[in-house]
Amino acid sequence: MQRVKQGDSVVVVAGKDKGMRGRVLSVSPGASKVVVEGVNVRTKHVKPSQQNPQGGRIKKEAPIHISNVMLADPETGKPTRVRIKTLETGQRVRVAVKSGEQIDK
Repeated sequence: MQRVKQGDSVVVVAGKDKGMRGRVLSVSPGASKVVVEGVNVRTKHVKPSQQNPQGGRIKKEAPIHISNVMLADPETGKPTRVRIKTLETGQRVRVAVKSGEQIDK
């Protein structure tokens, strides 16, 4: 089970964007990278084409390593580690270590 999933609210804990918060747009587990909304924004120069006749510069989020983000605690909003817990029904859910709050509903 992945500890960080698409749509999760995360806090960047290392790098030039440290302290920023955002929503996970995509996760690539093979490369251990995540794309977070508004974090690690790069400028890309685009040539004019059929789809983009104007061309120019576009801003786009680049992936960062998954170890540089931590899940935001649903109760406090502070960064927290994630624990996997098995319920009595056999379902596995993610739990915030700091507050004990269940992340998956």
